[in-house]
Amino acid sequence: MNSAFCLAVHALVYLHHRGELVSSEELARNICTNPARVRKVMAGLKKAGLVETREGSEGGYRFAGEPESLTLDRVAAAVDARFVVARWRSGSLDQPCLVASGMADVMDGLLGELDDRCRAYLSTVTLAELDRRLKLVK
Repeated sequence: MNSAFCLAVHALVYLHHRGELVSSEELARNICTNPARVRKVMAGLKKAGLVETREGSEGGYRFAGEPESLTLDRVAAAVDARFVVARWRSGSLDQPCLVASGMADVMDGLLGELDDRCRAYLSTVTLAELDRRLKLVK
Protein backbone atom coordinates (compact mmCIF):
# COMPACT_ATOMS: atom_id res chain seq x y z
CA MET A 1 0.00 0.00 0.00
CA ASN A 2 1.27 3.47 -0.64
CA SER A 3 1.29 6.12 2.06
CA ALA A 4 -0.72 8.54 -0.09
CA PHE A 5 -3.88 6.52 0.64
CA CYS A 6 -3.32 6.70 4.41
CA LEU A 7 -2.56 10.42 4.20
CA ALA A 8 -5.65 11.07 2.06
CA VAL A 9 -8.02 9.19 4.37
CA HIS A 10 -6.56 10.90 7.44
CA ALA A 11 -6.91 14.31 5.80
CA LEU A 12 -10.51 13.70 4.73
CA VAL A 13 -11.56 12.53 8.19
CA TYR A 14 -9.86 15.55 9.77
CA LEU A 15 -11.40 17.98 7.28
CA HIS A 16 -14.82 16.47 7.90
CA HIS A 17 -14.37 16.89 11.66
CA ARG A 18 -13.22 20.48 11.35
CA GLY A 19 -15.96 21.46 8.91
CA GLU A 20 -14.02 24.50 7.75
CA LEU A 21 -11.10 25.56 5.58
CA VAL A 22 -7.84 24.02 6.84
CA SER A 23 -4.34 24.93 5.65
CA SER A 24 -1.84 22.38 4.38
CA GLU A 25 0.37 23.31 7.34
CA GLU A 26 -2.35 22.43 9.84
CA LEU A 27 -3.16 19.21 7.99
CA ALA A 28 0.55 18.31 7.98
CA ARG A 29 0.78 18.85 11.75
CA ASN A 30 -2.23 16.62 12.37
CA ILE A 31 -1.04 13.90 9.97
CA CYS A 32 2.58 14.18 11.18
CA THR A 33 4.14 14.81 7.79
CA ASN A 34 5.28 17.83 5.78
CA PRO A 35 3.03 20.36 4.01
CA ALA A 36 4.54 19.66 0.57
CA ARG A 37 3.54 15.99 0.83
CA VAL A 38 0.05 17.02 1.94
CA ARG A 39 -0.35 19.40 -1.01
CA LYS A 40 0.76 16.69 -3.46
CA VAL A 41 -1.82 14.19 -2.19
CA MET A 42 -4.55 16.80 -1.83
CA ALA A 43 -4.16 17.67 -5.51
CA GLY A 44 -5.51 14.23 -6.39
CA LEU A 45 -8.40 14.63 -3.96
CA LYS A 46 -9.25 18.02 -5.47
CA LYS A 47 -9.18 16.62 -8.99
CA ALA A 48 -11.58 13.85 -7.87
CA GLY A 49 -13.92 16.43 -6.33
CA LEU A 50 -13.43 15.17 -2.78
CA VAL A 51 -12.13 18.50 -1.45
CA GLU A 52 -12.60 22.15 -2.28
CA THR A 53 -9.65 24.53 -2.18
CA ARG A 54 -8.91 28.19 -1.81
CA GLU A 55 -5.50 29.59 -2.65
CA GLY A 56 -3.54 32.32 -0.93
CA SER A 57 -2.58 33.23 2.62
CA GLU A 58 -6.13 32.52 3.81
CA GLY A 59 -6.37 29.39 1.69
CA GLY A 60 -6.69 25.75 2.43
CA TYR A 61 -8.85 22.68 1.96
CA ARG A 62 -12.42 21.81 2.86
CA PHE A 63 -14.15 18.42 2.69
CA ALA A 64 -16.61 18.31 -0.21
CA GLY A 65 -19.27 15.67 -0.05
CA GLU A 66 -21.20 13.44 2.25
CA PRO A 67 -19.26 11.12 4.59
CA GLU A 68 -22.04 8.49 4.38
CA SER A 69 -21.60 8.15 0.62
CA LEU A 70 -17.84 8.59 0.23
CA THR A 71 -16.35 5.11 -0.01
CA LEU A 72 -12.66 4.43 0.43
CA ASP A 73 -12.29 2.91 -3.02
CA ARG A 74 -12.99 6.39 -4.41
CA VAL A 75 -10.20 7.79 -2.22
CA ALA A 76 -7.87 5.03 -3.43
CA ALA A 77 -8.70 5.86 -7.05
CA ALA A 78 -8.11 9.57 -6.43
CA VAL A 79 -4.55 8.95 -5.22
CA ASP A 80 -3.89 6.01 -7.57
CA ALA A 81 -3.26 3.64 -4.65
CA ARG A 82 -2.25 0.02 -5.11
CA PHE A 83 -2.61 -2.23 -2.10
CA VAL A 84 -0.83 -5.42 -3.09
CA VAL A 85 2.40 -4.91 -5.01
CA ALA A 86 5.71 -6.69 -5.39
CA ARG A 87 8.87 -4.69 -5.78
CA TRP A 88 10.80 -7.74 -7.00
CA ARG A 89 9.90 -10.36 -9.61
CA SER A 90 11.30 -13.88 -9.63
CA GLY A 91 12.60 -15.70 -12.66
CA SER A 92 13.38 -14.32 -16.08
CA LEU A 93 11.60 -14.50 -19.42
CA ASP A 94 14.77 -15.70 -21.15
CA GLN A 95 15.05 -18.85 -18.98
CA PRO A 96 14.21 -22.18 -20.67
CA CYS A 97 12.38 -23.44 -17.57
CA LEU A 98 8.57 -23.00 -17.61
CA VAL A 99 8.55 -21.96 -13.95
CA ALA A 100 11.48 -19.53 -14.22
CA SER A 101 10.10 -17.88 -17.35
CA GLY A 102 6.45 -17.74 -16.33
CA MET A 103 6.23 -17.28 -12.58
CA ALA A 104 6.53 -13.47 -12.60
CA ASP A 105 3.45 -13.13 -14.83
CA VAL A 106 1.51 -15.64 -12.74
CA MET A 107 2.34 -13.72 -9.56
CA ASP A 108 1.48 -10.38 -11.19
CA GLY A 109 -1.96 -11.79 -12.00
CA LEU A 110 -2.43 -13.06 -8.46
CA LEU A 111 -1.38 -9.74 -6.95
CA GLY A 112 -3.73 -7.91 -9.31
CA GLU A 113 -6.61 -10.11 -8.15
CA LEU A 114 -5.74 -9.41 -4.50
CA ASP A 115 -5.63 -5.69 -5.23
CA ASP A 116 -9.08 -5.92 -6.85
CA ARG A 117 -10.43 -7.67 -3.74
CA CYS A 118 -9.01 -4.93 -1.53
CA ARG A 119 -10.77 -2.31 -3.65
CA ALA A 120 -14.02 -4.29 -3.52
CA TYR A 121 -13.85 -4.31 0.28
CA LEU A 122 -13.03 -0.59 0.38
CA SER A 123 -16.14 0.07 -1.69
CA THR A 124 -18.13 -1.04 1.38
CA VAL A 125 -16.35 1.25 3.86
CA THR A 126 -17.40 4.90 4.09
CA LEU A 127 -15.78 7.91 5.64
CA ALA A 128 -18.68 7.96 8.11
CA GLU A 129 -17.80 4.40 9.17
CA LEU A 130 -14.24 5.49 9.95
CA ASP A 131 -15.65 8.38 11.96
CA ARG A 132 -17.73 5.90 14.00
CA ARG A 133 -14.66 3.69 14.53
CA LEU A 134 -12.67 6.68 15.80
CA LYS A 135 -15.32 7.45 18.38
CA LEU A 136 -15.11 3.87 19.66
CA VAL A 137 -11.34 4.18 20.17
CA LYS A 138 -11.61 7.10 22.60
